[in-house]
Amino acid sequence: MLRVYTQGEQGHRWLREFQGCLPLFACILGFTETGLIPHISTAGATPAARRLTALADAEFLVKGPQAHPQFALPLLTQGVSPVFIVWPLLTAQRIPLRVFNAGLMTPPTVPTIDLQGQPAQCLSTGAALALSTVQRLLAAGMSWGERLAAQVRDRYLILAECVVGGTTTAQAILTGLNFAAAGRVNSSHPVCNHDQKTELVKQGLAQAALHHRGAWIEDPLALVAAVGDPMQIVIAGMAITASRQCGVLLAGGTQMLAVYALARQIAQCFHLPWHPEKIIVGTTRWVVEDPSGDTVGLAEQIGDVPLVASQLDFSTSRFPQLQAFEQGFVKEGVGAGGCAIAAHLYQGWQPADILAAVEQTLEEYGRLQGNWP
Repeated sequence: MLRVYTQGEQGHRWLREFQGCLPLFACILGFTETGLIPHISTAGATPAARRLTALADAEFLVKGPQAHPQFALPLLTQGVSPVFIVWPLLTAQRIPLRVFNAGLMTPPTVPTIDLQGQPAQCLSTGAALALSTVQRLLAAGMSWGERLAAQVRDRYLILAECVVGGTTTAQAILTGLNFAAAGRVNSSHPVCNHDQKTELVKQGLAQAALHHRGAWIEDPLALVAAVGDPMQIVIAGMAITASRQCGVLLAGGTQMLAVYALARQIAQCFHLPWHPEKIIVGTTRWVVEDPSGDTVGLAEQIGDVPLVASQLDFSTSRFPQLQAFEQGFVKEGVGAGGCAIAAHLYQGWQPADILAAVEQTLEEYGRLQGNWP
């Protein structure tokens, strides 16, 4: 069910330590106008749909399938939102959920913890966020990391995200931290749109350099302000402080590798105590085995964080919307891979168990909607 792709000894030690533990799942919502660029993402078939993706995913996370949701899940090019994986696992295993608003254009319709952030401008501007906003979000993330860790004590947190366009801002952060991320990141496309992402990153960093002197690695908060998104700095802060008290599973692929690299740089620059050995990045097989990306190579380049993936398999599903995951669409999001890892660690669920739960949820959703998109 699980495979450790990098830092094997450390990764297996983490999995053994937290086997049988009930985690707490925290999803941090954010928005970047990068996600509105045509063809940048398939997390919503159109830019207009992508404005609502995080709101719809949050509503589904909290309420599950409904006949008349306020924000319906947007139609995708292929497949369905990964929230169809997350919700049944959280529900069946009674994993506690917290939802945070790090910076959205519209307030969610479900209870969230508002971190007083702002949505980001497109990273190509080189001025995605105000530095004061980044500083405020880091402080909020560090505070909430302590509070959430105190709730789980010697267990672990799952820190997940929902940011459309987030793999592009992830590439920008990694590039600014001197990692060779171009051509290695993933996306919701079956074949990653590397050229488009790399051009945006070049534009953003070039624009930002006009107003910033010195190396980005010496000023990671300014880097986030230049080309990042509000989720990244929040989870980086949470991971730093939570690792002092409990385990941390950064649930995602490229985006969470960027968050880890950012957290490490912040801890180093500001001399913040933390315990990186308590942290892993957890995702899906669809991400790490994506032939148009190189997640494993990226993780190896970053260095000291284990990359773990659930071996989900939807190839036998009776729903073509789920078979689309096997064709390279969607791959990950809303902490789907991390949730699948947790389902195995806590109650021993196998890929077939997860598929059955996801299909049941999909079936219920279709019944309530009265048709299938």
